[in-house]
Amino acid sequence: MIYTTDDVHPRERLSYWLEVATRGYVEHEFRAEDANTFTGSVEISTLPGVGLATFDASPAHVRRSERSAARSDNGDVLIALQLSGETDISQDGQDATLQGRGLFLLDSLRPFDINLRAATSSIVIRLPRAVLEARVGNIAGLSARPITATRGIGALAMGFIELLPGQAEAVGDIAGLKVADQLLDLVALAITTENRRGASLSSPRTVALMRLKATIERLMIEPGLKPEQVAAEAGISVRYANALLAEEHSSIERYVAERRLERCRKALEDIGQSQRSIGEIAYKWGFSDLSHFGRRFKERYGLTPTEYRRQAMQIASAPALPQSQDPVASLFHKRLPVRAPN
Repeated sequence: MIYTTDDVHPRERLSYWLEVATRGYVEHEFRAEDANTFTGSVEISTLPGVGLATFDASPAHVRRSERSAARSDNGDVLIALQLSGETDISQDGQDATLQGRGLFLLDSLRPFDINLRAATSSIVIRLPRAVLEARVGNIAGLSARPITATRGIGALAMGFIELLPGQAEAVGDIAGLKVADQLLDLVALAITTENRRGASLSSPRTVALMRLKATIERLMIEPGLKPEQVAAEAGISVRYANALLAEEHSSIERYVAERRLERCRKALEDIGQSQRSIGEIAYKWGFSDLSHFGRRFKERYGLTPTEYRRQAMQIASAPALPQSQDPVASLFHKRLPVRAPN
């Protein structure tokens, strides 16, 4: 089953895509970077108990809101194999940028953001939560952590997934059950191998930490947010919340500040938000003092917000050249300077 905008009038392409893409997987919001030039296609295949779709889309922003996640009636897990493109992924306070080939997990029970920075091709697998957690345990803490291995289990899993869309329909029901089991086993092995936690938090503490981070993501737009409010909303004490974040050398106040700065940084990089003032962006993400925001931003990223946006826009508007010929290719690949948090 193939849906494509190729034969749709340009004015109708985005609305056609919204109907197809939203209906196909989990409920989400979709905003094309340029509605006038947007193109996309989705090819749906099936294996027993597994949803399988190949997506190609122009630059866009995909967001699953807290409200949409709360309405979920199944809590399926999404495994995405990006074949090409550049994508920002964000869930539970974990952010990553995936360039080129890579595999990542998203939990449909919680909000997430995906920013397709370039035309992107990917294969998305929808799995029942129970069958994956039976193999890896609680998936809390595993989302938005790309696997980009070129050798080993991760590469093997990606190669197996890439073969599926072209072969799934040719596999009979009985063989399909076995293939689906092998897919689950291989994906689970790749996730647990590439994301080893070592001496990680125990499961109850992991769940509490994920809930705490999700609460901060929801509340950090509020100016004057206090640790007591965050902890109360997360259903734990301030002391316990700080103890959880101490595992990551942070605290409620430091984590809130870090997430606000990161959100502002992404907004300043986004050419689609270039008409918004720096003050508007800062206030939107909970900063109440523009001078304070400017100082914190420069301490964190080494540039003032104005300088950072100027460089980001220069990179975004520069003509694309092969990396071997492009004198600023390494800058583009590394993006703009980002210092480690203090």
